[in-house]
Amino acid sequence: IPKIVSFEGYEYLAKQSTLIIRALGVSLFVTIVGTVLGILLTTLMGYVLSRPGYKLNGFLTMVVFIPMVFNGGLVSTYFIVSQFLGLKDSVWALILPLSVSSFNVIVCRTFFKTTIPESLVESAKMDGASQLVIFSRIVLPISKPCLTTIIILCFTGTWNSYFVPATFLTDEKLFPIVVGLNTVKAKYFARPNLSLAGVILLTLPVLVIYIIFQKWFIQGVASSGIKE
Repeated sequence: IPKIVSFEGYEYLAKQSTLIIRALGVSLFVTIVGTVLGILLTTLMGYVLSRPGYKLNGFLTMVVFIPMVFNGGLVSTYFIVSQFLGLKDSVWALILPLSVSSFNVIVCRTFFKTTIPESLVESAKMDGASQLVIFSRIVLPISKPCLTTIIILCFTGTWNSYFVPATFLTDEKLFPIVVGLNTVKAKYFARPNLSLAGVILLTLPVLVIYIIFQKWFIQGVASSGIKE
């Protein structure tokens, strides 16, 4: 229990309101767009890899799984993102590299494979439904725990990312809140109150998201992260 309640850290942040508000705007845009894109790509990839009749299932599963074990390294990542894709000092450098995670794809694949009845998919095929219709109108509506899990993982991964913006951004106008708070902290040196105020500011959105989706998040992890 603190002996003295102090709002000194929040006062420091208020003095840097222009930088903080701009950084919050960047973080909100990047996190929302990145989460939507991540959900779309991750669920589509997971569903394709969960289909037992797909000929490239084994090969593509290994393509997704290998980056979970072996990382390409900083030099190759920097070259691809900044030189090959030309995303340096671009807001898309904060979105695209984080949009797909091998772990999230495996979670989706396992959930669809172990939870969605194959008989349900086959019945839809017999009625003339395409794979896209089956995925959008049958699979997704009954996959709320899995979707919630991916939403939380994508949201927290993008919101809390420091390495990506610190590596690919030099323009302060594009700094997200994580880098923006670190910049403010550097200006005022290492003040504990400022650091703690920054932690609270970073934690609140993630805490709210988790509280809202807690029930489905636990179900999603239990049904997709353990069974195989």
